[in-house]
Amino acid sequence: MKKTEKKRECEAGAPFWESTPLSGMSRKQWESLCDGCGLCCMEKLEDADTGAVYVTSVACQYLDLESCRCRIYENRTYINDVCVELTPGSISKYRWLPETCAYRRVLAGKPLPSWHPLLCGSAKKMKKAGATACDRAISGESIHPDDLHRFIDYEVPPE
Repeated sequence: MKKTEKKRECEAGAPFWESTPLSGMSRKQWESLCDGCGLCCMEKLEDADTGAVYVTSVACQYLDLESCRCRIYENRTYINDVCVELTPGSISKYRWLPETCAYRRVLAGKPLPSWHPLLCGSAKKMKKAGATACDRAISGESIHPDDLHRFIDYEVPPE
């Protein structure tokens, strides 16, 4: 964290995610706010007629299910044309983001989950709470896109 960011955080008496809007966060703050759960990396299907989104139990082929991290993170949107780059301006339009997503929670003025790595210092509690995709996902490496409908986990109704 830059000295000016630390100073602002100390002056405000609150952690950056409580004192800084998403749009005002530095790249480092933005990246650290992500808990690394991998749930945004689950393959999704959208019903063009109803707008319903169906989240599957199939992880993107580039999600490492051991570490719960993207293998191609820096180049993900260039290599995987369906990968979504989350930005402060795009969070509200992705209603399929899980309720536990820190970006979604900060935008809504809600606290981070008690297991969030920024609060605990590591991802151990998050994994213990079963809050990662890696605990329940199957790799998309061997799943044909036409078969994704067989792996629907839950529906996110249209707004």
